[in-house]
Amino acid sequence: MLRWTGILLLVLASLLADALTLAPRAATQEPLTLGILPRRNATLTTELFTPLVEYLSKSLGREIQLVTSKDFDTFLQDVKDERFDIVHYNQFHYVRSSAQYRVIAHNREFDRNTVAGALYVKKDSGISRVEQLRGKTIIFGGGKDAMMSYILPRYLLLQAGLQPGDYREIFAKSPPNSLIGLYYDEAQASGAGDILIDLKVVKGSVDTSQLTHLAVTEQLLHLPWAVRRTMENEDAARIQALLIGLEASQEGLAILKQAQMTGIGIANDDSYAPHRRVIDQVMPPSQDRH
Repeated sequence: MLRWTGILLLVLASLLADALTLAPRAATQEPLTLGILPRRNATLTTELFTPLVEYLSKSLGREIQLVTSKDFDTFLQDVKDERFDIVHYNQFHYVRSSAQYRVIAHNREFDRNTVAGALYVKKDSGISRVEQLRGKTIIFGGGKDAMMSYILPRYLLLQAGLQPGDYREIFAKSPPNSLIGLYYDEAQASGAGDILIDLKVVKGSVDTSQLTHLAVTEQLLHLPWAVRRTMENEDAARIQALLIGLEASQEGLAILKQAQMTGIGIANDDSYAPHRRVIDQVMPPSQDRH
């Protein structure tokens, strides 16, 4: 274990040295735009990611402009238009834009590299099997682009033989609100990420001891970071090295904490092959509204 840790540190040191060496050339180039998915409002997104933007700008010797979007529709249009040079979005967004963007890294949150989708019910609902959701109302978090809170729960429903139309879909403004809505009987089930029930924002709003997982998908790699495929390889490598190297310094750890992450790991297109298989079953490209 120590041997591999040492090798990783040497690789990071080499990549970061290259980034510093090439910084003077970067200073003469146009600013890079960094787009962040609007899983939070624009004000909070700016607050969380400004230290990372400043670090990247300083390390690259090149201005990085943080771009926030008012909603997912605006964000996805910006992705489609290739407005961003660097983008942080969900797994569905990457899969659908992989012809234009190349994934380089993934989030680690709560010391976890993976996440799963889940269906939730109230413990006293009498529902113990997914098949029992036929004819019921299910509240999903966010919209139809939400990987954890819509696509993966839909996959669980399909696996149980339930097609769209076999249940009623409604949507909460955000994933946490889907669990809160379930608690207050707005629906008989909720679709959301598997760890959502443990988040402070949910625990502080409802008695989560009354809620439980009905079904959970396999664990899948966390949210991706990607760069435009037209970006030069050396620039992409420098950005990747800076992101995955954050854990190696106190400054980097503080930046991660501010962004509510515990690390960033390496990823490539193959890392998201399992997500692609699920997405293509739930939302075939011919049915993709984007």
